[in-house]
Amino acid sequence: MSAPHTDVEQVEAANTAFYEALERGDFEEVASLWLTPADLGVDETYHDPADSGVVSCVHPGWPVLTGRGEVLRSYALIMANTDYIQFFLTDVHVSVTGDTAVVTCTENILSGGPAPEAGEELGPLVGQLVVATNVFRRTPAGWKLWSHHASPVLAETEDEEEDDTPT
Repeated sequence: MSAPHTDVEQVEAANTAFYEALERGDFEEVASLWLTPADLGVDETYHDPADSGVVSCVHPGWPVLTGRGEVLRSYALIMANTDYIQFFLTDVHVSVTGDTAVVTCTENILSGGPAPEAGEELGPLVGQLVVATNVFRRTPAGWKLWSHHASPVLAETEDEEEDDTPT
């Protein structure tokens, strides 16, 4: 087993690789970062590889997705419909216990869609705050994603801010 500080660094690197692959729209890299049945020692001859190991993912506003096939289809769909996305991660915390690691962070997301007209410019950029929990599992090939759960952070409205003001 590796030293605890090395584990944390490796998990941080795996987490960063995940977000960088999403920014580049590199589906093959994203897929390679998720657990496979082989990573878990599951014989795919006797088990459906799409469901073995039951990876899971919750995107903001989506239902729970389970199974490697369903999770990877969601990322393919997101990448196909997002022209630009950038993640600025803050409040990153890594905890490693044995062969499992949990990363919590705030995803400060900047994204843009297609231009409203057939122009070459991106559509308007939109910012969003999302809190995420990424669960990794140690494999012979390194740390792999087991679960990703992201939830939007609700912004305070001006009315709510005024309600907090003492009178």
